[in-house]
Amino acid sequence: MGPLSREAWAQRLGAFRASPSAFMAGADGEDLGRDLLSDLRSEKLSEQTKVSLLALSLEYPAQLWPDVPAAEAAATSLLDTMVLLPPRPSALRRPLLLAATTVLASGGVLGPTSGASCRLLPLLLGLASGRDVGRGFGPISEQRPLQATACECLRELESCKPGLLGGILGLLRSLLGQEGPIQPLSLLLALALRNTLVVQPRSGASLQGLLMAGVSSTGSGPWDWTLAEKGHSHLQPQAPCWPAAEEGACALAVLEPSPEEVRELRAAVAQLLDTSYLLTPVAQAQLLWLLGWALRGLQGQTPALFKPQLVRLLGTAQLTLLHAVLALKAAFGEALFTAQDEALLLRRLTLAAQHPALPLPTHLFYLHCLLSFPENCPLGPEGEEAAPLLLGPQLCRGLMPSLLHDPMVLLSRLHLLCLLCAEDEEEEKGQVQNPQWYLEELLAGLQQRAALDGGPRVLATLCFQASYLVASCLARQPMILTPLIQGLTQLYRARPVLAPHFVDLLDRVGPELEEPLRVVLQQEVVSRPGRDEALRWHLQMLAKVAERDAQSATLSFLQAAAAHCANWGLQQTLLRVCRVLLRGGGGPGLADLLQVLARQLEDPDGRDHARLYYILLAHLAGPKLGVALGPSLAAPALTSSLVAENQSFAAALIVQEAPAPIRLSVGPQKATGPLLVLQLQVEALEPVYSLELRFRVEGQLYAPLEAVHVPCLCPGRPAHPLFLPLQPRRPAPAQLEVRALYTTPTGITCHAHLPPLPVNFADLFLPFPQPPEGAQPGFFEGLWDSCLPKGAESRVWCPLGPQGLEALVSRHLEPFVMVAQPPTSYHIAIRLPPNSMLLLRLQAAQVDDGVPVALRTNDWAVLPLAGDYLRGLSVTE
Repeated sequence: MGPLSREAWAQRLGAFRASPSAFMAGADGEDLGRDLLSDLRSEKLSEQTKVSLLALSLEYPAQLWPDVPAAEAAATSLLDTMVLLPPRPSALRRPLLLAATTVLASGGVLGPTSGASCRLLPLLLGLASGRDVGRGFGPISEQRPLQATACECLRELESCKPGLLGGILGLLRSLLGQEGPIQPLSLLLALALRNTLVVQPRSGASLQGLLMAGVSSTGSGPWDWTLAEKGHSHLQPQAPCWPAAEEGACALAVLEPSPEEVRELRAAVAQLLDTSYLLTPVAQAQLLWLLGWALRGLQGQTPALFKPQLVRLLGTAQLTLLHAVLALKAAFGEALFTAQDEALLLRRLTLAAQHPALPLPTHLFYLHCLLSFPENCPLGPEGEEAAPLLLGPQLCRGLMPSLLHDPMVLLSRLHLLCLLCAEDEEEEKGQVQNPQWYLEELLAGLQQRAALDGGPRVLATLCFQASYLVASCLARQPMILTPLIQGLTQLYRARPVLAPHFVDLLDRVGPELEEPLRVVLQQEVVSRPGRDEALRWHLQMLAKVAERDAQSATLSFLQAAAAHCANWGLQQTLLRVCRVLLRGGGGPGLADLLQVLARQLEDPDGRDHARLYYILLAHLAGPKLGVALGPSLAAPALTSSLVAENQSFAAALIVQEAPAPIRLSVGPQKATGPLLVLQLQVEALEPVYSLELRFRVEGQLYAPLEAVHVPCLCPGRPAHPLFLPLQPRRPAPAQLEVRALYTTPTGITCHAHLPPLPVNFADLFLPFPQPPEGAQPGFFEGLWDSCLPKGAESRVWCPLGPQGLEALVSRHLEPFVMVAQPPTSYHIAIRLPPNSMLLLRLQAAQVDDGVPVALRTNDWAVLPLAGDYLRGLSVTE
């Protein structure tokens, strides 16, 4: 089949992008990668269409070429295509380089034994060096973009194999001093330098030799696969996040360079820093992180090389560069930043965060930098949250939160305010400038907005988020927690509908707020009448805050509420409160309440629960009662038989996962009847009952399959074959995913996943209805002529086994023979559901090793499947 048109490719790529997994599981999925590589060399497609094909290979290389051999062949084909390009300017060279690199990296092909790797790496190095690599790589005007792309590709390969470029550090340094793309070369050299410093102590190579030599001294060319193998498991992230101290020690603390190595290393770093101002802000941030990471592990070496850059960067308005500066400060501290630098940074962050025209993400970024500011000499234990020492209330006066702020900004500013309150415990309460005064006013405003009847849910959520933040930061300050508890109590009194928010808050806060808030809320609930419309919220809250020892006020509230619990939901919530009291041991009052509920509740389920709770309370001691009603299903041996029976009953109701108790395989197919039925053979490994086999096909190739039921299977007893009706939507092979649902002899319901079952192309064959006697030749010729012109025709050479043509037809194609002149000629008609057909003419040839086969079909997609099937017949002889 020739190359596809632009419209056909557009339709095919659209279907693939809509659902890559479904497309690859379909009939066209297997050929997509091969067709893509083939059509890249077609002269009928425009360069724009080919670029879109290469974009697909950059996004989905693992789906197009999933295994190592396929990825190796694809990379080789891409390199061959690039070599065949004419010397005129072309938009395909750079995408082809990127695609070949991506396929090697994602397919796990990159290595010294890969032919594609050995072709690509010298080509990339030649392009990055600006050398003439051949007439197929375009005019001079295209060399600079190709040089930049080659550097990007080498950086990608170095990221996948850290230390791969350790042998060409000297060459990269010399290229940086020449005319060429500065940014790609700088980032490539910085990454290779950083990776070499990680790997070099493990390999024992000379750092000075690596920094000065143009190629590796191992004799294997410029690619140091030894370093790459050493560093493969030590790949570090390439983002401004510093490893912990112990992780950094594991990586670089063992590196003690000699004075000559230090001199060369500092010269390489200085060379990169001197040209860093020419890079984009994002590239500068990446470069600073890589170089900072490299110098951080050198023992006894100060980061003074970064000082000239700080003069330029401390006043930057670029967020990426500011982030990189803070990362350097976190890494080096006072070794690089003076107290004046620290004060300047804090003042810049504080003033920038107050700018009224900042976008929301930028505003949050500045606040996050203040909250996570890396101080030179922090006080307190490591990891404890605290405001920077130089960040006082006067400096932060413009950062106080307001109810008018966006919720995320308000919470970030509130977080900063809480840290200031933690540092300002001795200030006099009530002073207007006191941070605690701001905090109390803000919480009161949030609680008032949340208390508005019918107010938006987001206001209530914001109030509880702020309360949790205050409780987390100021858990040890009762002067702040006391008004917070009072405000939350008033909020519940105004809006009991917020009970789920209170329950969630109590689950998350520490005991400093949980215990006093729980006591106050319980008193608030039991003091309210038990018959208003908020009864279900009071019961839900009481189920959370009720004391384990049943107090008289709580029992009185429950007795009054029982008369108003008319529906099932209210009754269950009431019984949940009784369960909480029961787990604490209960008491005489609780027993009386349970007796009343067992007689009074209208719902039978509620009465049964109340009766069960009363029996447990009457027959079990306190510890056993707590265990019996606990959340764990694993009961100790001391619990009652009622609990064990309850557990067995619960286990019988749960479908449990288990190993497959049967073996399932596809049996010999009998092509009879108008419908397609797959015959399955089943073998029991253990007794199973009420077996249900559920089948599923990935994608849309087949209609949904019906389940197959088997009443009983026992090991050692012959089992009847199972029949699974198939309804293909396209005549294509598939894999059936199988799940078994069954019951064990002990009464437990289990489910298991079975190995997938293959549906081969031959399993889809059905015979045509037999025409009247003597009409077979005319019937076959009519089918043969009907296939064209809409169908397709082909010829295949079918190898023969030692038995010859007659034996091959008798063994594989006997049900489908329409006209036969044995042993030299056979006309075969095969029906492929839903509405396709495959017609074969087999004519014995003069030679004995094969037979030519003429094929016709009304569905061109059947041709490759039929060809593979015919060529494989001799293998199965």
